[in-house]
Amino acid sequence: MPRPPTLRIAMAQINATVGAVGENVAKIRAHVDRAAAAGAHVVTFPELAVCGYPPEDLLFHPRFVTEVEQGLARVAAHCRGPITAVVGTVARAPGGRLHNAAAVIRDGAVRDVYHKVHLPNYGVFDERRYFVPGERVPVHRLGGVRIGVSVCEDLWTPEGPPHLQAACGGARVLLNINASPYHAGKRAERERLAVETARRGGAWVCYNNLVGGQDELVFDGQGMVVAPDGRLVAHGAAFAEDLIVVDLDLAEAPERAIAPPPAGAPPLAEVVLDDAPLAPAGAPVEPPRAPPLARMEEIRQALLLGVRDYLGKNGFTAAVVGLSGGIDSALVAALAAEALGPGNVTCVFMPTRYTADASRRDAEALAASLGVKLLTLPVDGLFSAYLDLLAEPFAGQGADTTEENLQPRIRGNLLMALSNKFGWLVLTTGNKSEMAVGYATLYGDMAGGFAVIKDLPKRLVFALARHINATAGREVIPQAIIDRPPTAELKDGQLDTDSLPPYDVLDPILEAYVQDARSLDEIVALGYERATVSRVIRLVDGAEYKRRQAPPGIRITPRAFGRDRRMPITNRFRE
Repeated sequence: MPRPPTLRIAMAQINATVGAVGENVAKIRAHVDRAAAAGAHVVTFPELAVCGYPPEDLLFHPRFVTEVEQGLARVAAHCRGPITAVVGTVARAPGGRLHNAAAVIRDGAVRDVYHKVHLPNYGVFDERRYFVPGERVPVHRLGGVRIGVSVCEDLWTPEGPPHLQAACGGARVLLNINASPYHAGKRAERERLAVETARRGGAWVCYNNLVGGQDELVFDGQGMVVAPDGRLVAHGAAFAEDLIVVDLDLAEAPERAIAPPPAGAPPLAEVVLDDAPLAPAGAPVEPPRAPPLARMEEIRQALLLGVRDYLGKNGFTAAVVGLSGGIDSALVAALAAEALGPGNVTCVFMPTRYTADASRRDAEALAASLGVKLLTLPVDGLFSAYLDLLAEPFAGQGADTTEENLQPRIRGNLLMALSNKFGWLVLTTGNKSEMAVGYATLYGDMAGGFAVIKDLPKRLVFALARHINATAGREVIPQAIIDRPPTAELKDGQLDTDSLPPYDVLDPILEAYVQDARSLDEIVALGYERATVSRVIRLVDGAEYKRRQAPPGIRITPRAFGRDRRMPITNRFRE
């Protein structure tokens, strides 16, 4: 009996940009050529690669959909010769709706289109707003090999997964194209899923994922190939484009009897792409095996890619950061300098009467360490002018947070003036702990274009700063900044703990309430004082109107403010 053939798969892990159809098409075509040169029989591209993910309400514009269709046609015309391409795109459905689709291209034409069956509508996903589900599961025959195709959530859904239905239909290779956004620990989740799928289906699983930053989301790539016995045989790069080429030994996924689909499942459909035997792929290739990143390095890489792509894809070449001498602004400046290059980052130190000499020294030391330009703009004169102007209307009123908040609002005004004049994007410096409880000034330190560490709790801010120093083997961020107790320096002797519980207490409470949606009683049962938990919950609920006006920021945790957690501002429910 002849040995089953070897199928060479290429997975093009590309950085697509939403709306840049021409650029995306050019990138897809270039990777088709690379895959063909590598002897691949099949090359896959990520979910919605032609238009970028997520296109959101662009999908309501008919001309946008037409442009995507025209882009796919240009991709198809380019795919000549003995290579099949599976490309994420949009397809029209009856009634003017759309499908999230995978076009299967062969010999210069779209030979079949798979429609995503399971549409996610949780967390950051809102696909039922735009798409209707598919109603068939095709099995594609190429050179005697049966191949199943699915899109992202189709692999994550335990009920009626199309890939397992394709396996019942004789598929020995399961291709899954994705736009799976990053959060810390996501790689391990995906690996468990792919391993389970391969074992249940008795087939090769080829999981291709998008890479790149898109507004709050970062896509980390890290595509993988899993053997039918659950072995992880290939892993693509993290947070970088990659072409993952793997030889699939089909002897490990032997032919088996075709089973009937489960009751109520979409019907199977066999599509013949080419019945000619597979051409020899050439000398065996060594599959890539990019090792997993340690947690802190993974987070650092996500933030760097998020900053780089947000600025680059929106036409900015430089950024400006208000530098206080504290840990948050130091971390943002360090990330910006690494992502954009020190010459493209300007830091601004804006002292008032409450700014300690240590803050000045630390800000200057940080700027020197990073190699960035530092502007010093003393703002105490402006602060005095505000106080003088408001003296009459404020007569008889004691000083409170109003006077404190004048200072960050003056600073925010100056940063925006520099942004307007020089085209620098203002990077805000608030962390998740502060944003959660509203310990930030609206139109002040919240003013800007992109919130780099918006989803990093304070304790994670400190951990990442220490990691950056350890990785560099020097004090990129001066140790004095890391060791100093957090302070806003808006009045004499001020510390964050004057207004908030210690971060070792605050951050776990916030994780339980914001990320895990635990109740007050459940959080108290974890060992925290009821009065403290109740106060933190009140602060979180009362700050929703502030967060709604904050700039977008990079998602790092499984539940970030914004796309993940959508709470009403006007809301009388209380825990």
